[in-house]
Amino acid sequence: MKEPDFPDNEAQRIKDLHSLDILDTEPEERFDRVTRIAKHLFDVPIAVVSLVDNHRQWFKSCIGLPVRETARNVSFCGHVINDDGPFIINDATKDPRFLDNPLVMGEPFIRFYAGVPLVYHNQSKLGTLCIIDTKPRELTMQQMADLVDLAKVAEQELEATIQATLDPLTQISNRRGFFELSEKSMDYCRMGGFCVALAYFDLNDFKAINDKLGHKAGDEALQKFADLMASSFSDSDVFARIGGDEFVVFMSGLTEKVAEIAVKRFRKSVERFNDEENRGYEIKFSVGIVVAKPSSDMSIDSLLEEADKRMYQEKCASK
Repeated sequence: MKEPDFPDNEAQRIKDLHSLDILDTEPEERFDRVTRIAKHLFDVPIAVVSLVDNHRQWFKSCIGLPVRETARNVSFCGHVINDDGPFIINDATKDPRFLDNPLVMGEPFIRFYAGVPLVYHNQSKLGTLCIIDTKPRELTMQQMADLVDLAKVAEQELEATIQATLDPLTQISNRRGFFELSEKSMDYCRMGGFCVALAYFDLNDFKAINDKLGHKAGDEALQKFADLMASSFSDSDVFARIGGDEFVVFMSGLTEKVAEIAVKRFRKSVERFNDEENRGYEIKFSVGIVVAKPSSDMSIDSLLEEADKRMYQEKCASK
C-alpha cells in the first residue's frame, strides 16, 4: 500500500483548514445536499465531503459510511489533495497503490473511487468531494465534468463558512466570528485553569478622517489597524472588528499585567505607523482591558460590557 504524500504547502494547508473551525461540527444541509446529489447523479452507494486533517480524514458530509473519519495514511482523499484535477481509480484491486489497502481488503470494500480536490482561496486543497462504489466502473468525460462542477459547489460552501465570520473590509473576524472563537477559547481556559483578558479598542476622532480625507482614507485606516493587530498580538489571540471603528482582542492565559504589556506593545506599533510618513491622518485609540480568572462566571458578553466601560473612561480622561 502506498501512503499519501504530504503537499508542499502542508503547514499553510492545515492552518487554512483549522481557520474554518469546521472540523468535528454537526452535519449541515448545505453540504449534505451536495453528497445527496452526487449519490443520485452517479448512482453510487457512497458520497463524501472529506476534509484532510493532520492524521485523519474527517467527513463533513457522508452518505453510505457508518463512520465520520478514518486515518489519513490509508485514505484515498490524501492522494487527491496532491493532484490538481479529478483522481480516478476504476478498480482498486488492480491498482498496486491500493490493492492491499485496508479500505479495499475490508469494509467498505472500495473498488471504484473518484475524488476532486476542494481548493480554498485558490491555494490550499483542504479535502475532496468523492464518490465510491463497491464494484469497478468508469466515468465518462461528461461525468467527470459533472463531478468537478459539484465540487465547486462544495468549495463555495467552504468559502461561505469563513466569509460568514469575517469582516469583509479588514479580513479579520467580525462580531459573529469573534463570539464563536472566543467562547471556545474561554471554555478551554476554564478547563485548564487559565486567566483570560479582553481588550476593547475604539478609534479616536475616526469620523474626522472620513470627513476630511474621504471614506477611502477611513477604510485604509481601519485596514491598517487590523493589520497591526494581526502582527502585534499572538496567533492564539482572537481579534475582531465588532463595530464601525471598534475592535477587540481576546487573550488566553494572560494576567492583567501581561495583557497590559501586550497592549502597550501594540500601541507602539501604531505609533511607529503614524511616524512612518505623512498620510494626512494619525490612528489614535482608547482601550479598556478586563481580566477574568478561571473561577469567574463572566461571559464574553459581560467581558465586553466591562471592557467597553473602561475604554470609555479612558476616552473621557484623555479629552
